[in-house]
Amino acid sequence: MNVKENSVTKINKVDFDNIVFGKTFTDHMFICKFRDGKWQEPEITPYQNLTLDPSASVLHYGQSVFEGMKAFKDESGEIWLFRPEENFKRINISAKRLQIPEFPKTYFFEGLEKLLLLDQQWIKSGIGNSLYVRPFVFASQPSVQASAALEYIFMIICAPVKSYYTGGEINVLIAEEYSRAASGGVGFAKAAGNYAAQFYPTSEALKNGFQQIIWTDANTHEYIEEAGTMNIFFKIDNRLITSPNNDRILDGIIRKSIIDIAKLNGYLVEERPIKIQELKEAHENGILEEIFGTGTAVVVLPIHSFSHQGKSFKLNNKTPIALKLKELLEGIQYNTSEDPFKWRYSVK
Repeated sequence: MNVKENSVTKINKVDFDNIVFGKTFTDHMFICKFRDGKWQEPEITPYQNLTLDPSASVLHYGQSVFEGMKAFKDESGEIWLFRPEENFKRINISAKRLQIPEFPKTYFFEGLEKLLLLDQQWIKSGIGNSLYVRPFVFASQPSVQASAALEYIFMIICAPVKSYYTGGEINVLIAEEYSRAASGGVGFAKAAGNYAAQFYPTSEALKNGFQQIIWTDANTHEYIEEAGTMNIFFKIDNRLITSPNNDRILDGIIRKSIIDIAKLNGYLVEERPIKIQELKEAHENGILEEIFGTGTAVVVLPIHSFSHQGKSFKLNNKTPIALKLKELLEGIQYNTSEDPFKWRYSVK
C-alpha cells in the first residue's frame, strides 16, 4: 500500500471542544479504485478534493453505499474499534444490492488501521470523544448509460466528533404519509439514496419541533419500523421491544449490541412487530416507560415524546434503562470495563 503523508497537519487549527458533527476531517484519507474488473492497489493520501467527470455514473444513478463506525482511545492511549467486522460485512451486503463489486477484506482492514494510526492524534480520549469513520464506495465511470458502472472508488475518511445530540428533549413524529422503504427495495442497505429521500419529510418535521421521524411500514402505516438515523426500542411493562429486521430495516450494529447487552443483564427483550396502536394504548395504560433510539452516531438516545395524528404523547422516563445500557456499551467501546462479547478490536 502506498502511503503519502501530509507535510502539514490541520490539527492545531481545530477547537476540539466545539466540534460540529461531520464537518471537520483529519489529515489523510484512504482511496482505492476499481477498474479493468478488479480493485487496484490502495493508497493513503493527504485529505483532498476529488476530480470527477460530470458524467460520473453516481451523479446520475446514485450507485453509492456507505458505512458509519467509530474509533475510540482509552486513557492509556490505545486505539479501539467496535465490531468493525460487522461494518465490513454490511458495506459489502449493501454493495451487492446496488451491483457494486465487493471490497476485499485485507484492503479494508489494512487501510483502516494504517489510516487510524497515521491520524491517531485526532482521536481524543474520554467518554463522548471519538473519531467517526466513514467508509464509502461510489460509481465513478464517466457514463450516463442507465446500467451498473464498470469503475468505482472506495474511500475512508475520518472526522473527530463529540456527542451527536447535546441536551434538550428529543421529540419524534410517527410517519403517516411518507415512507422510508418498501418491501423488496433497498431499505436494509446503507444506500445514499435512502437518506436523501427522507430529507424532505424530516425537514418538514423539524419545522414543527421534532428532531426525528419514526418510520412506519409503507403498506399500512400501522407498524413501527425505525427512525431516520436510529433503530427504535420501547420499554413496555418492563420489557424491551424492538421491530425485527427485514428488507426495509437497517441491520443496526448498535441495535444488536444493545439487545445482547440487555439480555446479558437480565432484561426481557422481544424482537417483534409493534403497532402504533399498541404504543398508544401502552401510554394510556401507564406501562409505556421508555423509548430510545440506537445508532453509531447517537449511541443510545432517550426519546421524551412522540406524536401521531396530531396528538402528543409525553413520557415520564422514570426508569432510565436507556442510560444504563448506554453506560454498559460505552464501557466496552472505551475499554473501561470487561468485554464479555469480544467486540473490541485493537488497532496497533
